[in-house]
Amino acid sequence: MGWDQDALRAQFCHALSEMYKSEVPLYGDLVDLVWHADAKAVQASQELGGPSVINPDDVLPSRNRVERHGAIRLGTAHELATIRRMFAIMGMHPVGYYDLTTAGFPMHATAFRPKDRSSLAKHPFRVFTTVLRMELLTERTRQLAQAALNQRQIFTDRLMALIDLAEQQNHRLTPQQSAEFIAEGLETFRWHSKATVTMPEYQLLKAEHPLIADIVSFPSCHINHLTPRTIDIDLVQKLMLDHGMPAKERIEGPPKRQCPILLRQTSFKALEETVYFRDAQGAYVKGSHTARFGEVEQRGYALTRKGRQIYDRVLDRVNREWAEVPPQQSGSGVTYEGLLEKHFVQLPDDLGLLQAQNLAYFCYRLTGEAEKSLQSGRVVGLESMGLAQLLENKIVECEPIIYEDFLPLSAGGIFNSNLGNKATQLIMEADADLDGFQRMLGMSIIDEFHLYEKMQNDSLENCRRQLGLQQMLSV
Repeated sequence: MGWDQDALRAQFCHALSEMYKSEVPLYGDLVDLVWHADAKAVQASQELGGPSVINPDDVLPSRNRVERHGAIRLGTAHELATIRRMFAIMGMHPVGYYDLTTAGFPMHATAFRPKDRSSLAKHPFRVFTTVLRMELLTERTRQLAQAALNQRQIFTDRLMALIDLAEQQNHRLTPQQSAEFIAEGLETFRWHSKATVTMPEYQLLKAEHPLIADIVSFPSCHINHLTPRTIDIDLVQKLMLDHGMPAKERIEGPPKRQCPILLRQTSFKALEETVYFRDAQGAYVKGSHTARFGEVEQRGYALTRKGRQIYDRVLDRVNREWAEVPPQQSGSGVTYEGLLEKHFVQLPDDLGLLQAQNLAYFCYRLTGEAEKSLQSGRVVGLESMGLAQLLENKIVECEPIIYEDFLPLSAGGIFNSNLGNKATQLIMEADADLDGFQRMLGMSIIDEFHLYEKMQNDSLENCRRQLGLQQMLSV
């Protein structure tokens, strides 16, 4: 058996999913429900007939069937730097910086994921990884958090040894070492019902912010949700409610569109779970904790910087208008979804316009007809054509690039919905701290826009070479 980072990542994701199913059975129910929703969506599109027919093999490639993202919360620089080393062995790299203070959380984050197109196609496992910002806590809470975190070790000794070994072997492990790596790695994410703090300490942490208590109080960075991908999140939301799942009130992200963009997410709310805390005599006493939930996502097209600026501006306007709606008017026809649909007309819901106005990223390739023409003889007049003419003349075609990353306000919305009435806007004025995060991480974060641009440019360069053009093709 040869070494394959993609296979190791797939095996780890599958093992993690099975562990989470056993820990949170409702997550397994959610995965089944997503499969049911996708099957209904495909069937409905086929019954419509015509050009809108969905081919299940096109819509549900193998990656959709296995695709998951998880989320973990860390407390220290050591934990972040070590998790970076661990994920690197599976071909997962820190992509994007997320400032969660904008959503009222004393944390910032990155996403560990594959970064090239072929690895994403084979298995796109991602882990949204947040880290506590100690400098934003009150002095008393900070001292308690640091003391508790300094006493824990979320990585087994054998996992640390395997990480060292893999790094010495150019990130390679034997099949036996890979199996050990998966088993030991799961321990980092396993749920523990026995807290490492006392009940009064837990209450103090929770009073400042519930997520501080979740990060600090346990011996592992337990996975707090795993997320399957669907092709129809609106149907999933309806089915969750029909099946009596405690679904959140609304879907986070942009409205439903003909041309889906970025990311839409919903979830069932976090479960209240029994937890045991030490008392003054060291004995365990029964308490409860709320943290783990099940999430669903629908991924759309990756927007360019220009497109993202429009998206952020529109969403900011929607949120400001919604905040100004008096509670007594919330039932008088003014809905958040209505505001989304009203203002998102500023972002074209048409594939041709998204491409022509450089609002989304695309991969370009020669059409089948163009390939045949090139084989039979030189296609006339190519040198005088720009990309727009090549597309118009059906010499080149394009498909939108899927968004592989996250939205901080959507993550904040999901987190807040799982805190119930205890949602806390803790941070009023705090700047992003990319430099501080990168120092903790031990390396620079990869800019997600650069990755999408590279995918797009590589595809354009491939078209240029195939067509024998001298000049670069550009959008």
